[in-house]
Amino acid sequence: MKFNQLTLAISTVIASSAILTGCNDLQGEDGVNLTSSNNDVSFASIPVPSDTATKTSLQTTSEVVVNGQKQTIGYTKLFATGELDSSGETWGAVKDYLDQGITFADGSAYICNGTNSGVGSGLDHISILQKNDKLYMVSQYECQIGSMYMNELKQDSKTGALSVKDGSLQFISQKDDFGGYVHCAGQTTPWQSHLGSEEYEPDARSVEANADPVTGLTSNTYYDEVAKFWGNDATKMSPYYYGWTPEVKITASGTADYAKHYSMGRFAHELAYVMPDKKTVYLSDDGTNGSLFMFVADAAEDLSAGTLYAAKWNQVTADGLGRATITWVSLGHSTDAAVKAILNPDGNVQTNDAPKFSDIFSTEAPQADGSCATAGFININTSAGNECLKLKDVNGDAAIDATDEALAARLESRRMAAYKGATSEFRKKEGITFNARDNKLYVAISEVARGMEDNAKNGAANTTYDLGGNNDIKLPYNKCGGVYELNVTKDSTIGSDYVAYDMVGEVAGIATDYSGTALSANSCDVNNISNPDNVTFLEGTDILVIGEDTSKHENNMIWAYNIKDKSLSRILTTPLDAETTSPFWHKNINGFGYLTAVTQHPMDGQAGATAAEKESQAGVMGPFDFTTIK
Repeated sequence: MKFNQLTLAISTVIASSAILTGCNDLQGEDGVNLTSSNNDVSFASIPVPSDTATKTSLQTTSEVVVNGQKQTIGYTKLFATGELDSSGETWGAVKDYLDQGITFADGSAYICNGTNSGVGSGLDHISILQKNDKLYMVSQYECQIGSMYMNELKQDSKTGALSVKDGSLQFISQKDDFGGYVHCAGQTTPWQSHLGSEEYEPDARSVEANADPVTGLTSNTYYDEVAKFWGNDATKMSPYYYGWTPEVKITASGTADYAKHYSMGRFAHELAYVMPDKKTVYLSDDGTNGSLFMFVADAAEDLSAGTLYAAKWNQVTADGLGRATITWVSLGHSTDAAVKAILNPDGNVQTNDAPKFSDIFSTEAPQADGSCATAGFININTSAGNECLKLKDVNGDAAIDATDEALAARLESRRMAAYKGATSEFRKKEGITFNARDNKLYVAISEVARGMEDNAKNGAANTTYDLGGNNDIKLPYNKCGGVYELNVTKDSTIGSDYVAYDMVGEVAGIATDYSGTALSANSCDVNNISNPDNVTFLEGTDILVIGEDTSKHENNMIWAYNIKDKSLSRILTTPLDAETTSPFWHKNINGFGYLTAVTQHPMDGQAGATAAEKESQAGVMGPFDFTTIK
């Protein structure tokens, strides 16, 4: 069966392996054991793909127990990239600064699917929004030229089945904020908007050093690709246009209201996750030697102004994934308007009058030990490596003060976090979710490596990632990664009820040698997580859902992890070469629950795979009945 043709019938291929641990009080199909506890949820676990059919198609579980009652669930495909809506729009089509479609050299449409000649990974996240007594979906695409679309969804009032409303697809223009860039994970906010991301922000220092003065091109494939958005004129673009948090609100008339939140900082945004107070937001920085950020807005449901913070890891132990207390370093208060005025002082987005890196920092070469020779320069080590920097007068008022620090902390958030003493050693910080019942935050770390080690790289001595930095994190290498738990509490100084104060490993992947076996394509335990990516918590239950972005499992997987009994149930596996993105829990949409799931760039390296089989796909698992879960 072709990947893009899967429907609810996928449930017929569910196989029969048992839940890894837990009570065996209920029997599912084919004798599958289902764990159950009062006011909780458990899933039938599916096996590791073992043959061509299961390795090259999407597999999902079909049974869940909710408060002791068995429910049959399925998987529904909503759309795939490249599909044409009767509105004339195509899912994933990339457009330029005039909102005109971009084409490849052969004249075909530039589709962000992660497997063609475009630069990027494909569809990444979908948000389901309840507005105007309707259901909408916003989809975002992880290509260097990041696109977004919105459409309406139909819901069967009796069964809860979801489908796309034909003719409703609309392109979301981002041209008034310089276009989109590498849209990664996202969230449906508590006020029913779509909060997105722009990942892997361009390094402004490198762009300034390498840009051709006539063409603006840098020979960096990822940055130069964005010139296609600007009609192939790279002089119109600035690295400071990208690396922000975009939000899409649905207006009363059913159109998209789009804006980037410059107040929330610029870095490799994997995800911005809004807490229940609707003003505290945790922000992950996906890369090497990154930071963990927290933003506290001035007002609930308004992310246009607030104070940005960066975490400092104060290590307690290196056991397992490690444990630390967390303190927060303030990076100052700012607003969208203040930052955009620096980016675009003349108000014309087609005129590049943004600052350069040299307008923000003076630099000098670090000494051999990573320190700075000249007084006033501060040594740091971030994703850009070991640097010696000195802050300049950013806003041009002839003084270097807190306002300049706050503006610099938006344009160069990671560098300023390190400059102010926060930790900049995290490796590939990915998804974030919250367990409101227990007041616990969860953050996925794809790989415990490099800056998170102690002067090492992949277990071998190497000073690259700690030289000139704090070396706050000193943990053993774990190529399989893990998920951390963070307890939160009220902090009257910061002005939030949801401030994390510690960080400890919750569940870790396990490196495993399968040489000479049928599982030799795997190098992390197939009965455990590997390189966790996006996570979501099933509200009111014990279930943390963990998606993978890994090359260490032959097929990427989505897991249901029970935080109480520590059991793992494998609930979805992707076709070969695909990563899982976008698992996000919607507990109650008109009485039905849904778990979104995106399969990104499937079958990319498989000889003989059709173009259709390689398209990224969005779907939902469910519907679930969670009405008994409080």
